[in-house]
Amino acid sequence: MGNIFIHPLALVETDRIGSGTRIWAFTHILPDVTIGSNCNIGEHCFIENGVAVGDNVTIKNSNMLWEGMTIEDGVFIGPHVSFANDMYPRSPRLSQARQRYSTKSWLLAIVIKEGASLGAGSIILPGVEIGEFAMVGAGAVVTKRVPPYALLKGNPGRISGWVCQCGQPLAFDGLGAICASCGLSFENNGEEVHVFGKKKVQKCSQSHS
Repeated sequence: MGNIFIHPLALVETDRIGSGTRIWAFTHILPDVTIGSNCNIGEHCFIENGVAVGDNVTIKNSNMLWEGMTIEDGVFIGPHVSFANDMYPRSPRLSQARQRYSTKSWLLAIVIKEGASLGAGSIILPGVEIGEFAMVGAGAVVTKRVPPYALLKGNPGRISGWVCQCGQPLAFDGLGAICASCGLSFENNGEEVHVFGKKKVQKCSQSHS
């Protein structure tokens, strides 16, 4: 480990931390956690055993990451996002539920794919995958898979548009769109959006409002 900052008031039990990562006060990270390079993990966070965090990830204050979560490269997690990994939770100490918790069959993993952003106070239910560069609005409740580049809002969360890798909204003219900010080009097959190349930003008739 090199060039890593761990605040003296943080409790960090793992040694699997990439170079350039910063971990701030009152955060507790358990031993069986992997954290990539150049990450920033804010105050009052908790990361449970079995979590994998990629490179260039930002985790803002007051987030709890539970077993089974995979956070890929470049993800942004806003403050106070709530995650769950058990669809029908009981206390494992309850005699009626003890058998269920004797294996990991109850565990439903969450995957946040590369470049995705989760807005403040959003809620991510068990077993959900957030697609590449998708954006979840503040306070949204995510109950099922979010496609790449989707902008999701509301409770339950619904797709209200599409966003570029740079985070700006996309305006489609037919099945195509060019980001007015960075010039990345996209196609929409009617269900999902995909990048099909980068072009120079052009003046065109479509609206980007």
